[in-house]
Amino acid sequence: MLSSIHTLPEEVINLIAAGEVIDSIAAVVRELVENSLDAGATRIVVALWTQQWRVRVSDNGCGMKLTDLQQAAIAHSTSKIRNSDDLWKISSLGFRGEALHSLTQLAQLEILSRPALTSEGWRVVYATGGEIVEVTTAAIAPGTVVTVSDLFGNLPNYREGLPAIAQQLKAVQTTIQQIALCHPQVTWQVWHDDREWFTLSAGKSSQYVLPQILRQVHLSDLQELKIEVPHPDNLFNCKDEIATHAFLNLVLGLPDRCHRHRPDWIKVAVNGRRVKLPEIEQTILTATARTLPRDRYPVCFLHLQVSPNQINWNRHPAKAEIYLHHLDYWQEKVAQAIEQALRINPATIPESLHNSRVGKLIKAAESTSSYSFNRQIQSDVEDVQNSNPTTYILKAVAQVNNTYIVAEHPGGLWLVEQHIAHERVLYEQLVDNWQLVPLEPPVILNNLSPTQRSQLERIGIEIETFGEQMWAIRNIPAMLQTRKDCAEALLELSLGGDLQTAQVAVACRSAIRNGTELNLEEMQTLLNQWQRTRNPRTCPHGRPIYLSLEESALSRFFRRHWVIGKSHGI
Repeated sequence: MLSSIHTLPEEVINLIAAGEVIDSIAAVVRELVENSLDAGATRIVVALWTQQWRVRVSDNGCGMKLTDLQQAAIAHSTSKIRNSDDLWKISSLGFRGEALHSLTQLAQLEILSRPALTSEGWRVVYATGGEIVEVTTAAIAPGTVVTVSDLFGNLPNYREGLPAIAQQLKAVQTTIQQIALCHPQVTWQVWHDDREWFTLSAGKSSQYVLPQILRQVHLSDLQELKIEVPHPDNLFNCKDEIATHAFLNLVLGLPDRCHRHRPDWIKVAVNGRRVKLPEIEQTILTATARTLPRDRYPVCFLHLQVSPNQINWNRHPAKAEIYLHHLDYWQEKVAQAIEQALRINPATIPESLHNSRVGKLIKAAESTSSYSFNRQIQSDVEDVQNSNPTTYILKAVAQVNNTYIVAEHPGGLWLVEQHIAHERVLYEQLVDNWQLVPLEPPVILNNLSPTQRSQLERIGIEIETFGEQMWAIRNIPAMLQTRKDCAEALLELSLGGDLQTAQVAVACRSAIRNGTELNLEEMQTLLNQWQRTRNPRTCPHGRPIYLSLEESALSRFFRRHWVIGKSHGI
């Protein structure tokens, strides 16, 4: 902490929303580790003794001197703001100065701390209200250790009404994991009843932390994108250089690699804190809607780092909800970032992306051979490329089973399924230009239910009675105009869904069928069109479009790293 702890003036206290919410073990952990992060800690150890209702948080932060320790638990005492103007310049996680004071009302509080540049540490024990009852010197490494004991001991009825211990521990784990995603530079060690519970290692970015939380997700399943974006136009004249730009950090599960049964892994953070922003979360869902299988949801972590004057943290006592200015602007930027992350280019397709999938193919092939060898498929972060984001030059070289296009690129080979690649191309064309054209002569449909007729009208199809249980269709999506199965296509469109569903159906019906023979020129044209789509990884139904066979994987399979003598048994 750069400044000393002091008590806020009354006018600032009145502007701050109701105090910190200490309603569970997880809330205690949240408040204490946020103090550690504000102190610049890079290693945080959390220890829990649930039977004793005790929590201890240790860190290697900047520590506190004795005068600050004497002031720390007094109501509205903080080192992070001084006046009402500072409420619009908040760059710390805490600022109200109420957490430690609130803990003295609910538990026994002890703090040991030593500033980094001093040789002496102090131990301070607090009574109810933040008054000091004991001060002694302490042998302690630079940093701070806060112990909260007998939590809610003075509120036995409240303690009994809390969820089961297992449920509270789950909340603690979730709290730490969410904070760790926002602060990937920190190493976490968590203990329960004197046994190590879990750890989270520090990494270069949130992409390295997320697989430690979602064990079924691998580093190569994720695409990270960090971009600098300008603040809205009316802030461009701000003299504060920091305020003229913001950073948008996106970690997105590639839709052909990982997704969820529920929308439970759409996480949004702002300036180091996980928050609820339903509008941004809906933007993420919308931007990934036609890249995933039906009833599946994305894995996504979004961290916005914006100027403090763009945020009002006083919406919620626990700061879980905020007012973010110019919300529509940030929604637009998030949608653009997701579109950029899903494109195919060297920056978004590292060499390791498909190594695990290719490894399975290689393993299956080796099981039929007369010899095999053990090897470790590398999927570490060093494989992530930092190439210029230019489009791959894909060269069509062959067609397999009149279904798959074999394409060569500088890093190896790709197999592209022609039908769904073309379906993706046509779908995005329809989204950009949904066009209905007159139909002469009209198509006659029989025995349409009222629901079917309403559905056709909903997507813009002109329909009129032509006789008993007969209806004339006067227009049709342009792509279907020259097809011989117009009637069947219209019946399919009448079966339900919104305009987007209709566009998917039209694209699917109009795309090149598997089993269709293509010449090299036709294959190359399709590859060029497909590469230019916004979401080339999956078809509108969520199926993966291509399989990458990287040169490194092929080299391992054909043992090109073996020396000649060894390969000849010498």
